[in-house]
Amino acid sequence: MENLKIDIDADGIALITIDMPKRSMNVLNEGSIADYAEAVEKVIADETIKGAVVTSGKPSFIAGADLDWILSLAEADLPGEQRAINVYETVMKLQRIMRRTENGGKPFVAAVNGLALGGGLELCLACTRRIVADDPRIQLGLPEAKVGLLPGGGGTQRFARIMGPLKALPLLLEGRALSPAEALKLGIVDEIVPAADLVSRAKAWILSSKPEDWVKPWDQKGYKAPGDDPRTMEGSLAFSAANAMNRKKTFGNYPNLDAIQKAVYDGINVPLDTALRIESRYFATLMVSDVARNMVRTQFVNLQKANKLEGRPAEVAARKVTKLGVLGAGMMGAAIAHVAAKSGIPVIVIDRDQPSADKVLDHIRAASASDLAKGRTSQAAIDKLLALLTPTTDYSALSGAELVVEAVFEDSAIKADVTGKAEAVLGADAVFASNTSSIPISSLAEASSRPEQFVGIHFFSPVERMPLVEIIMGGKTGQAALALAMDFCRQIRKTPIVVNDGRFFYTSRVFATYTTEGCLMVQEGISPVLIENAGKMAGMPVAPLALCDEISLDLIYHINKQDAKDVGRGFPGSPAEALIERMIEKERRPGKKAGKGFYDYPADGHKRLWQGLADVATLRADQPEASALIERLLVIQALEAARCLEEGIVATPADADVGAYLGWGFAPWTGGPISYIDTIGAAKFVETCRTLEASCGPRFRPSESLVRMAESGERFYALRGAAEKAA
Repeated sequence: MENLKIDIDADGIALITIDMPKRSMNVLNEGSIADYAEAVEKVIADETIKGAVVTSGKPSFIAGADLDWILSLAEADLPGEQRAINVYETVMKLQRIMRRTENGGKPFVAAVNGLALGGGLELCLACTRRIVADDPRIQLGLPEAKVGLLPGGGGTQRFARIMGPLKALPLLLEGRALSPAEALKLGIVDEIVPAADLVSRAKAWILSSKPEDWVKPWDQKGYKAPGDDPRTMEGSLAFSAANAMNRKKTFGNYPNLDAIQKAVYDGINVPLDTALRIESRYFATLMVSDVARNMVRTQFVNLQKANKLEGRPAEVAARKVTKLGVLGAGMMGAAIAHVAAKSGIPVIVIDRDQPSADKVLDHIRAASASDLAKGRTSQAAIDKLLALLTPTTDYSALSGAELVVEAVFEDSAIKADVTGKAEAVLGADAVFASNTSSIPISSLAEASSRPEQFVGIHFFSPVERMPLVEIIMGGKTGQAALALAMDFCRQIRKTPIVVNDGRFFYTSRVFATYTTEGCLMVQEGISPVLIENAGKMAGMPVAPLALCDEISLDLIYHINKQDAKDVGRGFPGSPAEALIERMIEKERRPGKKAGKGFYDYPADGHKRLWQGLADVATLRADQPEASALIERLLVIQALEAARCLEEGIVATPADADVGAYLGWGFAPWTGGPISYIDTIGAAKFVETCRTLEASCGPRFRPSESLVRMAESGERFYALRGAAEKAA
């Protein structure tokens, strides 16, 4: 068996050690499931074996199912019904194997030495007993809800039977991971022991146990699940309340959350074998649905590829940044220095004077204060972090740095000045990067004496929390600069996407269409309340006007004016720009940081829309349906993303979707703007664009490539096997 080994000791205890070759973590896929099934049957059939301990040969236990494998079944070039059947039969194979560890007549003890998520934890739940190493870093949970699925290896049914359906639902719906101590309190694990004693304790339990100890409660006659029965008045009310709360938060965009509740409700009062078939049917139906396939593809499969630096130049040797320079100690520069120092990189931070440079230390102290108060860090750890930072005005301190990131004011002249000063002291193979969010890299590289070593590294605010980094290739950027930028992202645990040069690049360009469309709606006389609700109902994390406030209206105003100046156009160039100009110049409402923008931010209460907006734009008598606004907000972003693909700004649909998901949280249920177009279909999407073009203007005109796709029936993401058939 390639993926595990079985060792039988003198006491007749089998040790099943799962250790998949050429993988950093174990997963459940076709091969590992087949091997596990063979091992389970061997233990059950061999009369000399008393029981089995199941553990891992890696630092983690099992990270979950291989979703790329499951996705390949769901995306096969077959009729949808056949795809669902294939997924159902595959999942049922796993369910039957897990039932064998419950009712095969011998004890199986999971000795969990590390992370066990999704199918990994479900495998443990089906074991007779679960013993976990005493390590608070271990995560145990069923996170499938986060990628549009439900647990498909018995998780919904065993969780509900272990702790009761109403306690289980929040964990299933949120996909939250638990520490061993939390899992013990809920009955998800049975025992916590020192890591060194894990296997020996599991073997000892098998030797001391009796056959009656091996029967799960739900396989005993007269079993009743703990907690309220959903068929009673109390249980029915609780389920109804849970459903209402779920709808309030998600607006029905995530069918998997409904399916989780249905699986628990339908399965809790029938025998487990029937319940597992119910769960598997729901899983298969979800897996072939657009929402689940898109979410799994973007948020799991393609995100993993990005984190593995799939697009990194293979011919360039890997490098580590051992000394980083950051130019500018403002909000972005200080935050970039912070994440680098947290990864153990010494950082030189340069600003125009020493008090300005020292602000990086204040930023880190302020950012660490909350964690210190909550016991998540110590003063010693903060002091160690601060010791890695050298704030100064002296550019010569940059000598020896492999990488310098410029994060000064968004002004080409200022950036050119600091570029020259830094390059004068840098080594021959050092790379200079700009954190610009809007100015073309090729333009900024004109100030460089070595443009092949000039690259864009665009961080997102707040840098400490936002996982995405946009690496921008200038016209002359070399492969060595690209490789180092990607290596640096991995070093600081960020996810990079690589984009080509162009004004506002990819994320800022597409993201701006969302806030701009919200402003245009205000100018059209649409109720701001309706606009904001439509943004939330579309699945965007923040409504468009609220997002403008968070970015800050004065920053948007500055960027709009700078863009007009740089490209030689008039200003304001649209009703949206005119609205922002009025909010700054006349109304003096610069955004959230000032306590007033499109919203008021009272110190003693929640934010509320500014009543004065009614004077800025008169409300129309005929207000549109929310569905029409939702469509506008999603379509304008998807259309701009498609244009970026057509223009070569972003190279692949996968990069476009991952960038949208991580960069500004584009409606996660869609899988990203490109997946959204595929879901609708190019023909229908182009038809919608043309309708919106007629009513809203030329910004909705479909691109040439979309029109061609509509005519040919082409997709951005081909079904697996379709390309081979076409060839």
